[in-house]
Amino acid sequence: MNGLKYLALAACAGLVSIAAAPVSQAQISINIGTPPSCPYGYYDYAPYSCSPYGYYGPEWFSGGAFIGAGRWFHGPANFHGHVNNQFDTRHGYHGPIPKQNEHPNPSNHLGDAQHAQNFHGNESHDNQGHVDHDRH
Repeated sequence: MNGLKYLALAACAGLVSIAAAPVSQAQISINIGTPPSCPYGYYDYAPYSCSPYGYYGPEWFSGGAFIGAGRWFHGPANFHGHVNNQFDTRHGYHGPIPKQNEHPNPSNHLGDAQHAQNFHGNESHDNQGHVDHDRH
């Protein structure tokens, strides 16, 4: 009988300790940092280095400002825009690439009619950099 008394006492002590435990809430915080500050946007894949003038089509710019790509995209839902992958280092581009915080060349107009006229896109990408073969 003493064994049953100790078992009941232990069970009560266990229930009290569970009831007295503080409630914790899981909180996940992901800091992706600030987007690269590049004059003509940054490539839509890690390490998100600056892309040269001519890589992105005019639809990637709003009022001359880059709407972002990848994790920092801030454009419309279901976005698809043209790129010229000849200016992509993964496709063999070895030309000049601007550095972060570099100012754009005033003769390179972004997002306006002149840029649209001079742009020669050969791929369509979604906002995460995935190629959309159906849209080109």
